[in-house]
Amino acid sequence: MSASLETPSGKGRTDENFPVGSFLIRPDLRTHVHAFYRFAREGDDVADNPDLAAADKVARLARMAEVVQGAPGDDAPAAVAMRVSLAETKVTPQHCLDLLRAFTTDATKARYVDWDDLIEYCRYSAMPVGRHVLDLHGESRATWTPNDALCAALQVLNHLQDCVKDHQALDRVYLPEPMLAANGSSIADLKQPRLTPGMRKTIDQLLDRTDGLIETAAGLPPAVMDWRLRAETATIVALARRLSGRLRRGDPVAGRVKLLGVDFAASLGVGLWRSFAGPRPRPVPAQ
Repeated sequence: MSASLETPSGKGRTDENFPVGSFLIRPDLRTHVHAFYRFAREGDDVADNPDLAAADKVARLARMAEVVQGAPGDDAPAAVAMRVSLAETKVTPQHCLDLLRAFTTDATKARYVDWDDLIEYCRYSAMPVGRHVLDLHGESRATWTPNDALCAALQVLNHLQDCVKDHQALDRVYLPEPMLAANGSSIADLKQPRLTPGMRKTIDQLLDRTDGLIETAAGLPPAVMDWRLRAETATIVALARRLSGRLRRGDPVAGRVKLLGVDFAASLGVGLWRSFAGPRPRPVPAQ
């Protein structure tokens, strides 16, 4: 293994669909949100590196888990920085470990059988991201239910955006194969120049379920005490709605469907309005 086990792809916070520790986040917490993103980015880059064997990916991710939990060594700098952040904020390392579990799954699993299988993956690949940010802000864990819905929705939307790229680069397909078959489609349709009717129907069915998650996620901003985080989560919910709509109208096989500048501007306006004009949240004891 090299001096550094990380394999940076060059992708950063500004390349994401949704804000990551934006100016809305409290300045004293922004650095910690960025540290968590860097940790997640480096783990994801290891899992998505087409030049690494699966066993090598698993070993590197396991090493990141050791370092973030306190093992000495400078071969995983993002994990070292994350460990420092956790020590300062007293947030549990479990969210980091859950992410690494998801990245390990990516290194060893390339197909999904149904919606529940996909959501179980999101349980580790997406939900810990929001949970970490909420814990960082000292929010009630009663916020976890709508958070989990939002994070899962964002993950599925990203899978739909990248369905062709994931298949071409990594032979990884998150679209459940039985669902494709039931609609008269197959993974081979991802090699077509545009959506086939069966692939369109499959994506729309996944969007139907994703829209249900977004509706549950709409309960997150009103439950968040920190007004800055409330604005950011409301912005992200609005962006998720817009991206779902664009995927319904667009063709993610013909080309990546993206959010536009107008989507970000309008969603930010919605987020700020809901943060200031909406009812003031009250602490809710965790269930």
